[in-house]
This record gives sequence, structure tokens and C-alpha cells, in this order.
Amino acid sequence: MRKIAITLLLLTLTACATTPQPSRPPLPTTEVKPVTETIQGVAITDPYRWLEDQNSPETRDWINRENAYTDALLGNLPDKARLAARLEALQNTDQITFPRIRGGRYFFTKRPAGQDLFSIYMRESATGPDVLLIDPAPMNPNHTTSVGIESVSNDGKTLAYFVRQGGADEVEVHFYDVDARHDVGSPLSVSRYPGVSLTPDGRTTYFSRYTGKDQHVYRRAVSGGEEQALFGEGYGPDKIVGSGISDDGRYLLIQVAYGSAAKKTEEYFKDLNSDGPIQTIVNDVEARFSVDEADGKLILQTNWNAPNERVMITDIATPQRANWKELVPENKNAALQGVSTAGGKLYLRYLENVKPRVVGYTLDGQPQEEIKFETLGTVTNLAGTWDSPVAFYSFSSFAVPPTIYAYDITSHQSEQFFRINAPVNSADFNVEQVWYTSKDGTRVPMFVMYKKGMQRTGANPTLLTGYGGFVLSSLPNFSPNAVTWTENGGVYALANLRGGGEFGEAWHRAGMRENKQNVFDDFESAAQYLIDQHYTSPQHLGISGGSNGGLLVTAFLTQRPDLVKAVVCSYPLIDMIRYQRFLVARFWVPEYGSSEDPEQFKWIYAYSPYQHVVKGTNYPAVLFVSGDSDTRVAPLHARKMTAMMQANTGSSNPVLLRYHVSSGHSGGEPLKEQVNNQAEILGFLMWQLR
Repeated sequence: MRKIAITLLLLTLTACATTPQPSRPPLPTTEVKPVTETIQGVAITDPYRWLEDQNSPETRDWINRENAYTDALLGNLPDKARLAARLEALQNTDQITFPRIRGGRYFFTKRPAGQDLFSIYMRESATGPDVLLIDPAPMNPNHTTSVGIESVSNDGKTLAYFVRQGGADEVEVHFYDVDARHDVGSPLSVSRYPGVSLTPDGRTTYFSRYTGKDQHVYRRAVSGGEEQALFGEGYGPDKIVGSGISDDGRYLLIQVAYGSAAKKTEEYFKDLNSDGPIQTIVNDVEARFSVDEADGKLILQTNWNAPNERVMITDIATPQRANWKELVPENKNAALQGVSTAGGKLYLRYLENVKPRVVGYTLDGQPQEEIKFETLGTVTNLAGTWDSPVAFYSFSSFAVPPTIYAYDITSHQSEQFFRINAPVNSADFNVEQVWYTSKDGTRVPMFVMYKKGMQRTGANPTLLTGYGGFVLSSLPNFSPNAVTWTENGGVYALANLRGGGEFGEAWHRAGMRENKQNVFDDFESAAQYLIDQHYTSPQHLGISGGSNGGLLVTAFLTQRPDLVKAVVCSYPLIDMIRYQRFLVARFWVPEYGSSEDPEQFKWIYAYSPYQHVVKGTNYPAVLFVSGDSDTRVAPLHARKMTAMMQANTGSSNPVLLRYHVSSGHSGGEPLKEQVNNQAEILGFLMWQLR
């Protein structure tokens, strides 16, 4: 079973070129209805609590007026059509995802050039024609319904796939007879599914379902009938129960995570051949584990007594901790990012100074080949099965479109399986890694991209982004936005902030809970470095971030508004005093803490952006982005902060909200709308930073 985690997704929004100032319509008015409550002895007044009610007529009217205001300022930016054309050219190409090989068949999702959505396809062999199985386009005339693969039976005859409406995290799970080319059985109702698996014969599904109140692992016939709860009794809404069937189809592996990026997981398994009892692997250690099974062995990736993570092994017949042996020790100089099994080997993916390495190992811990990468970029884990002679991995960088490689386990040779044919020449750009010093003396790396020949004038429009949380590593992935931004003379920078996983658990813990201010300090120091090195100046600096990165950029604008000219904040967390009350936010209490705890309240209240907007401050221009379909981070954060900023900024810089109906944390928009939204953001930044 691969790592099961519900995490906040990184959204990188970018931009750049000259744009005249649009005429300014009247600012929408927002009624003040103050609500005061005393939390941990501190009286806190919220003037816009009423905007938390997403479906009230008053809130819907307010959203419409805010969108109309944004339309008036951004709808006719003269560069928008040109930017949209370039962004579409970079993205409107054939694109496919990793194939899964089952029963000799290759299953994957693909979005052909000219199409809005990814569909599910199959090949009968590696070089066979692509056969369309499931097309979501007819499911919704607005093309806001999407599909994806959950599981394929080992015989390649049954497919489990999800159907998602808009950008919601909740999905409906359907089952499909590959030979007969139609759905079969009874679907699983709309909910959150941290794991869906099919037995080798495709007749039974095991799945984890989270309802918001409880969560269990279930068994049910694909044809329908009663759902049998197997595991999960007693776990509350702050835990994540996930499950998956091992490659050989024999074992059900179960994980309980104590929140996203948890400090602790529990691991269990069940022998499906004998329908045996659920057995414990580990549930009494405060550490993270990820468990897989191969050839009768349990493979455990863990940060237990190993901040950079290591690999343990034991026979599945003796899963108890006393029988574990260290297979691959912790690498003190590189953080282990993932372990995969393929072709009778383990493949470990490391980051060494935020540069990727993949090393193969035998089951007795002997190192084998290493897959090396000369270009700064991002590498996925090898995806394969224990018995397959071929595995797949992908490589990309800011200006290097993703390429999927088929890797021959025996010959150690990589052959290109698919490359996105985006019209960009990576040789036109410089991508470099720099290091700077944060406030407390910590050295922090950052990736900087710009077009070759650019001169550091101190006036280059620069876009700085980051994330800094949940052990997520910020790496150079292909970005049409970054390409377009730098083609227009801009600088694009991605900082590797504490709170991420670039240097293991110690780096993560240095940016979480009581240490969260370190993340904001790292980001501020990144901005100061770009200014000091004459890449840019405060008048030409923009920042962007989404989700946890939205918290990052709003903390920056409330703490150092003098250092930045424009901010793009997408699907953000902002009111940290109340965040844990909404949707699935209790998953994140281990990362941030909660204002319900007196000591944790002190950390959170010290930086919570919503409570630190000061009337009359000359704030930068801000574009907030959110939408109804975000069922992960409540859109109320963006609504309330928009109102707060509009009422209190002392500058003439615009404060805007773009509020979408269909999009959310899990996407939800067809390609044409994605391109339009990206062009709007680029146009906003160009308007402000040129």
C-alpha cells in the first residue's frame, strides 16, 4: 500500500508585461455585523462572521457583487487574450498519466489535444492503440464532471473509477466491466474514499469511507448488497483511516493517520485468502509509517528514530516490532521521500539538497543501480508491481514538460514512454538553486528561473511562491505559468521553506505548531534575498500561494506589507482562530494546533492573518481565489479576508475576490476555464508589477 495521506495541495500561480490601469468602479460595500467572543481570555471581534454562511441569500448577493467588481477591473486587461493563447498552447496537448499494468493491459487517463477533460483509456499492450473506456464529457454539458482510476483487478477485467462533481473532494465510485465495455454492479455513494481496492478477480471491493462523523474500512460485493464494516470503530473525525490491497491481492493493508502529515500512524493487515483476523503491525509508536507487502515480507518506511526516514523489514508471519530488522538505514545527508516495489526490488527516492536520486535495493538490503538526473527537477517514485519486469517514473522541471519513462528492471535502461509535446525550449531558460539565510541563521534553498540574457536591474517583475507545511516538498515541476511569466521578462522563484519535507522530519517540525513563524520568516528572507541580489524590488515583487500557501502569503502581507506589491492567494486558510471548526480541518490540528487549547492559542493568535489586519495600513494589491466546490478548505476564509482587507487597507491598491462555483481543491474546471483563470491571474500580476 502506498502512503495514504490527505494533504493540502500546492497551487503555484504565476505571471508578467505592461498593462494600463483599468478604470476603477465603486468598491462593493460589506455590512459589518460584529460578533465578539472571548477565547482563552482574549476578547476577539469578528465583523464578518455572517459571511461564513455560504448559502444565505445575503452571502450569495455579496459574492455576485464581488465577482462583478473583479470582472470590471480584470475582465478587459489588454494582455489577457495574448496570455491565454500562450497558456493554451502549452497545455492543449496530448497528456496521459502513469499506466497501471494489470492482466497484460495498460490502464491510464488521457486528455487528448483539443479536449477539456481526462478520460480513462486502455491499451491491450505497450504499443497497442489507445481504447477509450470512460469519457466524462457527456456527463455534464459544462464539463465540470471528472473521472479517474481507483483500482483495476489483477486480471485486468474490472475497473473501479471515481466520478467527481466540480472540485469537491467527495466522489462516487463506479465499477466497469472492461471486456463488455459498460458499468456493472452498484456504485459506492458520494463520499470521501481514502482507499478503494478490488480483489484479483474483480468480484469484491474493499474501501475506506470518511463521512465526517465516522470512518471505517468496508467489504462489499461489486455487484452490490450489504457493506460489512471490518475496521474503524472508535476513531474520530481527526483521524484518517485508509486501506489498500497488496499487489499480490492477498493482504488488506490498513493505516490510521493521526491527522494530515501526522506525527503518528497505526498500521494493520488482514489475510484475505483465509479471511483471517485483522493483525497489528504497529500502533504504539509516535512515528509515521508507510507499509507495503512483497514476497511475504512487510516493508516499512518510517521516521521512527530516523528523522530522514529509513526502511525496516519483517516476515508477514511475524509482524511484531520485536521482529523488525533495519533494511536500509537512514541517510543523514538525504531525506527519503518514498519507497516503491517493482520487479523484485525496492526503489527508494531521495532528496539530497533538494535534488532527486532513485536507488534500487534487494530485499536483503544490498544497494543496486542508481537512476541519476542531470537537470534540476522532480522525479516520481517508480510505479510497478513486484512481479513486473517494467516500472514507470516521470521527470519534469519548470520548463521541461513531464516525460514518462518505462524502466527495464533487468537492463537498468529507461525508454521514453510518453512526453508532453508542449511548445517550449528548456534551453531558453536558466533554472538555478540558490541558498539564503533566514532570520534565525538557518540556510534555506530556493529555485530561481528566468530567461537567458535577463539582466538583474532590480526592477524585474518577480513572482515568489512557496508552501512550507505537511512534509510536502516544493520541487521544480513543469509550470506553463512559470514559462509564460519568464518569457515576458519575469523572475520566478520557489522557496523550500521549513515545514516541508525537503530535509526530513526535523525540517518539517521546525515549521509546524509553535514553530510556524519560522515558515513566514523563511519566506520574508527569500523576498529580501531576491531584492538584495537585484533580481527585483518591493515595487516589482509579487507572491502567490494556495491552501496552506494561502496562509503563508496572507501572513506575509500582514507582517511585511512594505516588502511586496501584489499577492495572489488561492483556496486559503486565513482565520486560524476558527479554522478547525469547518469541513475536514481537524485533520490539520496536529500541524497547526488549535485555539481550543490555551497554549496553542498563543502561537496561533500571534500570526493568524485575519486578526492582524490593521486599519489604514498601505497593503499591497490582493487577488483572492476560492469557490463553492472547495470541500477541503472552507471558502469562508477568502470571503471574510476580502471584506476585511477592502474595509481596512489604506492604499489605493485593489483588493479583489474571484469566486468560482465549480472549482475547488480537487480542480473541477475544464481546460478552457483553467486557461482563462490562469490568464486572469497573470494579467493581474502584470498590471501591478510592471
